[in-house]
Amino acid sequence: MKSDLDALKTELLEYLEHEGFVVFHGCSRRLEEGKTVDWDTRRYPGYREFLNTARQSGVKMVVFHHREFTAGHLEHALEQLEATELEAEDRRRVERSLRSLSGYESFTSTIEISYEYAERLYFFELRAEWYQEYDDLMDEIDASIPGEEYDDDEDAPMGGYYSRN
Repeated sequence: MKSDLDALKTELLEYLEHEGFVVFHGCSRRLEEGKTVDWDTRRYPGYREFLNTARQSGVKMVVFHHREFTAGHLEHALEQLEATELEAEDRRRVERSLRSLSGYESFTSTIEISYEYAERLYFFELRAEWYQEYDDLMDEIDASIPGEEYDDDEDAPMGGYYSRN
């Protein structure tokens, strides 16, 4: 059985067509330069309200992006896990947790809708709960990989911009 995001993806695309939006099936725009504004999906989880703001602003085209969870995600995570300095017990715990996510292969992990208005990029993003677990595990792995030491923050890489595509 597919997750709720798979059903929502289909529903959302039908709604966009019905409402007359031009849908551009694009890549994630998260890393684009410029001013971005995120929709508060915790308090307002409905995509219709978000798209209503686009319509009222005169927006005709939205960018639609979704990401599927693949075996490649898990393979990459397990490879990264090997490079960590985690204690054996923690490594086994993380590996078990990662392997438990294999049942979600081919499920939609993220849905993103975005549009531009007044030189800003507006985002609506939903993530499956189980995908947040994957992200948390990847954060733990990333934090446990030995890396270069930086003398100041200017030379350090920007955190939080790791793509798991």
